Amino acid sequence: MSAWVLPDHIADVLPSEARHIEELRRELLDTARGYGYELVMPPLLEHLESLLTGTGEALDLQTFKLVDQLSGRTLGLRADTTPQVARIDAHLLGRTALTRLCYCGPVLHTRPARQHATREPLQLGAEIYGHAGPEADLEILQLALDSLHAARLEDLQVDLADARIVNSLLQAQGVDDGLRHEIHAALASKDGSAIARLTAGFAPAHRDGLRALVDLYGDAHVLDLAAQRLPALPEITAALAQLRWLAAHIQGAALSFDLGDSRGYAYYSGMRFAIYAKGAPDALARGGRYDGVGAVFGHRIERDRPAVGFSLDLKELVAVVRPLPLRAAILAPWGDSAGLRSAIADLRSRGETVVCVLPGHESEIDEFHCDRELIEAAGQWVVQAL
Repeated sequence: MSAWVLPDHIADVLPSEARHIEELRRELLDTARGYGYELVMPPLLEHLESLLTGTGEALDLQTFKLVDQLSGRTLGLRADTTPQVARIDAHLLGRTALTRLCYCGPVLHTRPARQHATREPLQLGAEIYGHAGPEADLEILQLALDSLHAARLEDLQVDLADARIVNSLLQAQGVDDGLRHEIHAALASKDGSAIARLTAGFAPAHRDGLRALVDLYGDAHVLDLAAQRLPALPEITAALAQLRWLAAHIQGAALSFDLGDSRGYAYYSGMRFAIYAKGAPDALARGGRYDGVGAVFGHRIERDRPAVGFSLDLKELVAVVRPLPLRAAILAPWGDSAGLRSAIADLRSRGETVVCVLPGHESEIDEFHCDRELIEAAGQWVVQAL
């Protein structure tokens, strides 16, 4: 095999795409900063138990593992940044007040999420710690929408669910982990016959509620149907009320609901959402509430902080967003005269891109599409249109 062949689902990012990704990264981090989010930069690898704490089996299977040559302990290359940010909030910052954090960096997956997906996403996200109310849920959802709007995407669709609905029906029955996994898988595939088989021994109200979830998806009328068809358990009542409240306050997107969607059931503890855009093969952003993940890092019960956040992959986003036009650049000759070097330095200090033509390369392609040039006229270096 050639030395330059990369592993499957791993690819170099070439200049034009890299420029587009970097422009989006800056735009989205600035959007988060506009909401008051502080930037953090967790390491790419950590001790495995720290990376996987409270995240469930799915993230374990997606995590590359290696042995630390210094300590002999098992390390993991992060497959998701959220647990690291929860550790920072709980163990390093230790604040009791509300904390807003954002991040952007690569993650690595042992397998692609779907066909043609990369195994090295560039994950950007934001998290709120310390507020259990729906106001934080709304803020993180609105920030996710504003981030996609900042990327010049319109006609967005938000799909809402709440992990408490399925969890409360299963907890009332006291099901084991194996059966829980099968039921979640059947709900994900909308397999009504499998749900009927798996819940045959359940109490009628809980059995009928789980069977009803297969069909409880669509527009806001789903919430009214759910109130009629699901048992009036306290967590279900609270979840439906919060979904109604969010639906009334979300701006800038169409809404849909899928009350049987339980993806990330081992992780999410409340409201969860996915945001879709026309032309994208899958959701561009996902998020929700995951209370309690930070408790294991703080060694104190008060670190069991409420938390809600979202993340997206900039590499997926760049594939569906039109790039900004190249910023106009200036072509300059190469030379070692003090006047020329001073003129070039002055232009660059004012934010201009100045491309110097090295000797012998005057006829090569201009990758920056320079629309002006720096020339000497009457002993002065001036910029004129090409």
